[in-house]
Amino acid sequence: ALLAFYGMTIFAYAGILRRPRSLRLVSLVNQIEQSGLNAIPIVCLLSFLIGIVIAYVGADQLRRFGAEIFTVNLLGVIMMREIGVLLAAIMIAGRSGSAFTAQIGTMQVNEEIDAMRTIGLDPMDVLVLPRINGLLISLPILAFLSDFAGLLGGAMMATAVLDVTFVQFVQQLKTVLTVDHFFVGMVKAPVFAFIIAIVGCYEGLRVSGSAESVGRMTTRSVVTSIFPVIIADAIFSIIF
Repeated sequence: ALLAFYGMTIFAYAGILRRPRSLRLVSLVNQIEQSGLNAIPIVCLLSFLIGIVIAYVGADQLRRFGAEIFTVNLLGVIMMREIGVLLAAIMIAGRSGSAFTAQIGTMQVNEEIDAMRTIGLDPMDVLVLPRINGLLISLPILAFLSDFAGLLGGAMMATAVLDVTFVQFVQQLKTVLTVDHFFVGMVKAPVFAFIIAIVGCYEGLRVSGSAESVGRMTTRSVVTSIFPVIIADAIFSIIF
């Protein structure tokens, strides 16, 4: 059923290509604000704290081999390739994916979606595509900020634990980080965003008849979206 909904989404995108004016820019900007701009503080805060944890644990382990400086290498690679984008995706799945399900599900309970169809509006164009497009734009930006916040947190911990200056940290980081590491993380972001948005909207349209169904589908959408995101991340890791 989820694959069928994916097919409906592709057909809806084909309709936009035929009729570009049907793209709802106001709804798109609103979704970018809700799922992207408003999520910046929490995503950056958590990434900052995770960066501190990785730097502390890495320094503690590498100290046994006299290789504490390589904590910077560990932090840079793992934040850019994996943790930054994955943490942002999981946060967005719990924050925005569940919101998509709750919003659309409430409209389903109130029969607003049936009213849309009655007056000739396609819920795919009005509700689903703006949310998908908004997340496709928001998540790469959040992933970039997550990478930066994680490196900043790691830099603060490294200067405290490793007794290196911030300038030395940056110089060591430059020796290991390449554009490839950055793009590996960024390539994942639109894929994760598409998965989260598709699942969130799909579960919202499956709501039937009661507030209990809204709560059940909202919980289900978070779990169902995080699982394929982790699977996709594993596939990317194998490919790259």
